[in-house]
Amino acid sequence: MEPPPQPSAMDALHEAGIHAAVALQAGPPWLEQFWLFLTSHLDPKAVYTVCFPLARGLDEHVSLMVLWIALVAEWFNVVFKWFLFGERPYWWVHESGLSSREQLPLRQFPATCETGPGSPSGHCMILGAALWPIVTALSKGVARYTHSRMLRLIPFLAYILLLVAMGLSRVFVLAHFPHQVVSGSLAGMALGWGLQRRPPDFLKCRFFLGTALGLLLSALALHGLATAAGLDLEWSLLRASARCSEPSWLRPETRPWASLCRVSGSALGLALAALRPLSRRGAQELRALEPPLGSATLGLLALDVLHKLPKSDDTALWYLNVGARYTLGPVLVGSLLPQLILALRRLRATP
Repeated sequence: MEPPPQPSAMDALHEAGIHAAVALQAGPPWLEQFWLFLTSHLDPKAVYTVCFPLARGLDEHVSLMVLWIALVAEWFNVVFKWFLFGERPYWWVHESGLSSREQLPLRQFPATCETGPGSPSGHCMILGAALWPIVTALSKGVARYTHSRMLRLIPFLAYILLLVAMGLSRVFVLAHFPHQVVSGSLAGMALGWGLQRRPPDFLKCRFFLGTALGLLLSALALHGLATAAGLDLEWSLLRASARCSEPSWLRPETRPWASLCRVSGSALGLALAALRPLSRRGAQELRALEPPLGSATLGLLALDVLHKLPKSDDTALWYLNVGARYTLGPVLVGSLLPQLILALRRLRATP
């Protein structure tokens, strides 16, 4: 009688990740609510609709860097997922046969059923990259008031703790294995650090027009080449559809093409915002007149309304709708709203 085949190193890693998820799901109810809140409210979309406008409370340049780094990180995340073929726990546990060999008290949640491949974690990678300029700005702000190195490190310690908590929340909902959240976090930190060292000129419209077109066309080209080579890049959608316990949890915004619409739309929005920037004098006047979080709060509310508008059920129109919303976001936050605030302030100041 032949001995049973030994599991591969990757299978062993996946199985260890499943048992980590079992341990997390066995935790207290209050902790479960924390994991669900974190994974639902700090998803990649929140970087564009919450972190980007709120960062204006620190500095306009920081806000634009958040958006720029987020869209580049998300593009890389889509490409990595296409070619790394990462499994997700909620379907792997069935596809591997582990669920039939062991009784595993696992549950799915509305945030579980992501439809794209699993490696690396987009939540961790995009959040880790986009928060880097915010954390750096906060650390520099602390350094202006103290010489204590420990105090200057507090923003970075909070950043690391947030990424760890995000990673645990993704493991908890069975969306990722631990090694996927670790790789996503490390990739995000590396991108945030590297891209911040070479910031683009946010007044160059042509650069961002070229970026928007380049990111979309390069993704289409890579997808076409992979398909021509016989690779099925839609394999994860079939597994997600088969293993998600509730069909309504299969959300279109988790598909790679939705991410690419978000990325290209945001780059196009940066280009359009560069067409009508505030003058240096206007920017200085605005900073002197308004509270630090004035335009940040207004931008946050505007984007919240924008993204709550209904979308078309038609697939092509749905993607166009998503691209249009993310194009309008940088225009609203980076150009239209600041100019509106400045115009209203000047009007009130006129005798």
